This record gives sequence, structure tokens and C-alpha cells, in this order.
Amino acid sequence: MTTMAVPRIVSARVHHDDSHTLDRYLATRGYEGLKKALAMTPEAVAREVDEANLLGRGGAGFPAGRKWSMMRKNPTTYLVINGDESEPATFKDHLLVENDPHQIIEGAVIAAYALQVSQIFIYLRGEFALGLERLQSALNEAYAYGAVGHDIFSSGFSIDVVVHPGAGAYVCGEETALLESLEGKRGFPRIKPPNFPAAVGIYGEPTIVNNVETLSNVPWIILNGGAAFAALGEGSSTGTRLFALAGRVRNPGVYELEMVKNTFSDLINDPALGGGLFPGRELKAFIPGGVSAPWFFPEHLDLPLGQEQVDAAGSMLGSGSVVVMDDQTCVVRASWRITRFFHRESCGQCTPCREGSGWLEKILERIEIGQGRREDLDLLLDACDNISPGLTWPPQQTTICVLGPSIPSSITSAISRFRDDFLAHITLGRCPHV
Repeated sequence: MTTMAVPRIVSARVHHDDSHTLDRYLATRGYEGLKKALAMTPEAVAREVDEANLLGRGGAGFPAGRKWSMMRKNPTTYLVINGDESEPATFKDHLLVENDPHQIIEGAVIAAYALQVSQIFIYLRGEFALGLERLQSALNEAYAYGAVGHDIFSSGFSIDVVVHPGAGAYVCGEETALLESLEGKRGFPRIKPPNFPAAVGIYGEPTIVNNVETLSNVPWIILNGGAAFAALGEGSSTGTRLFALAGRVRNPGVYELEMVKNTFSDLINDPALGGGLFPGRELKAFIPGGVSAPWFFPEHLDLPLGQEQVDAAGSMLGSGSVVVMDDQTCVVRASWRITRFFHRESCGQCTPCREGSGWLEKILERIEIGQGRREDLDLLLDACDNISPGLTWPPQQTTICVLGPSIPSSITSAISRFRDDFLAHITLGRCPHV
């Protein structure tokens, strides 16, 4: 693990019991970045974020500064913050929403100033009950303090913020489905093109959609400079990133680490972080970036936590969720549960996703409960190939959004590496680990 003194950028306050309050936020340089930004030109603020090379922290990893530059010029424009964190075992945005809501608000207002938008919407997962309460309370405090609303800090810049709870649909994490939901419609992803949000977003107007963690970095970037952020990490993976570590480890939790300078082994095994696996257990596999991602195995442990490195190895950092499976994990059950989740969360708009996910779930359940057949393995791969032709990564698109083509990831990973586990289920009629 790197020995360099690396600042905690987005999680610096979360260890305080009152980290969600305005008093604690102001005592820890809160809203100083906004005050500094308002003394700069909007273009200068945008340049700092662009120089930081801040990659989106929601899944796709697209540079925030470049996304901002794509917004079509229009009298009415919007900024939407995506807080619909619904990927299984992903809970790092949840931490920020509950424990540092003012940081999200400050980052959003700075971005709104740089973009000169007309309105901010914060779309939050409906199940985040405490997070919704704290974010709305923080917004009320921000209005009273003068950090949001009319003539912010006597700068002449005005902006309003609306907190909008979702209704619990995983697909609304996809930005165009989120915009449909925000408009009061069912969360159906839109066809792109023409519906790239920066050109045609909410209410048909140009819209920038950024993730909660992405914008939480912005106050630090403005206070310390884009170059200081870019000096952390390496290559295109700059700064630090939150990782939600779950599964068969001693210390599951959320950890902020410098990108590239740390490895998956550091995250999982360092005593100050994951603490390693339980005694007598060995690593079987781990998911590096949310359950949409292809699995990694013990030989990938020393891979750096960087977007380019993980992409080149055939997976993605995605949502920042790392799920560890030890040698007692049933990979049949794991892939079945992941597939069942995707089937239930499919919006039903596209046939490969709607129908294919259902057939995959049925076949996996048949194997899991001891009624599988040897030919089911080839049947699974054939169905996966129909959803994502070639079974490559990144997947081939057969649907409007990427949910459908992501479904085969866990199945193809499990069968390619642990085919004997599937055959044991079929032969014994039960899980060999029971």
C-alpha cells in the first residue's frame, strides 16, 4: 500500500458524529470552495475541474469536465445529481448522503455556477430514508445560510435546489431513465441518440447528470486546485475514490483510497482496511466494480485500483463495489441471485433483457435446487450470447441501456472458471459446499 500522505477528499468528515450538520461543515472549511468559485469566472471553475480529470464515480467513468463541455447552449438548462445508488453491495454514495450532505450541495452549486444552469435536482434513492431526511435538512440549512437560493453570498448568482426521492427502481440509476422518472413517468431508458442528456435532457432541455461522489469532489478541487487533484493517482485515474468492500472479509465498509497507487490486495488484505479473509479461508473470486462487472480471481489481486488497468484486464471499476468470495462461496447461488436481481429490475422495454433474464434465472434456479442437467450449461451460455453477442467485455449492445448486456457477466465468469462447481450441483443434486 502507498506510504504517501494522501488526503481524504470526500470522506474527511464522516468520522464525526455530527458530520451531517451545518456547524460541523463550516468548522471544516465547508462552503469555502463555493465562496472561492463565486469569485472566479464560470469558465475558470470549469477549467479547474477539467484539469483535475475527475472521472465520473457512478459507473461509466466519463470525465466530468468533458461532460460539462458537451452541454448544448440554451437559455434553460439543468443539473441533475444522480443519487439513485441501487447496485447490490454498493453503498458508498449512501455514506455521503447520510454523513456529509452539505458537501453534495456545495459541489452541486459550484457545478451549477460553472455551467450557469437554471435549476438543480438531486434525485435520491427512495429507500434512503435517513439520507433523505438529512439531505433535506441540510438543504434547509444551506438556504438559511445563504449558500443556496437568491444572490448566493451577494455574488449575483442565484440557484434553487429540489430534492426528489425515487421509487426504488434499479434502472433509474441509468441517467435517461432517471430523467423520465424525474418528469413523473415510468423509468424507461431513452434511445441515444438523440436523447443524450447534454443535448436533450429533462423537459427536453440540455441537462448534465453527475453522480453524488463525483460532485462531492468538486469543493476540494476548487479549494486546492485541479492540478493538486490530478497529482493524485496516475494516468487518467486521478484523485482518490471510495470503495464499498463487502463479502467474505473481516472488515467490510467504505474506504477512500488513492487510485492506481493501491491494489485490490491492499483493499482486501490490509489490516487497516478489509483485514483479509477469515481464518482458514482462501480467495475464490471477487467482483471489482458492482455485480454488473465480470469477476476477477486470485491472480488479479495485485492489479492497481485504476480505471485503465481494470478495463484492460477485462472488467470495470463501475460503481466502486468490491465483493469478495472465499472458497466456501457457492458460485451457482451467487450468479443465480445476481441474475434474479436483474430479472426483477428489468424495466421490460427491450426483449433480450426482459425475456432473456427470466430464462437465465429459471435455468440457474433449476441447477441450484438440484434439478439441473449437463446441457443446461451450454443452454445458459447460448442464452447469454443472445443477450450479449460474443460474450465480450465491454458487452455488445442489444438493448436501449446497458442493463441487459451486463446480465451475462456473472454467469459467464462463474461457468468459465468454476464449471466443476456447476457439474457438482447437477451430479450431487445439491451444493457441494453444504
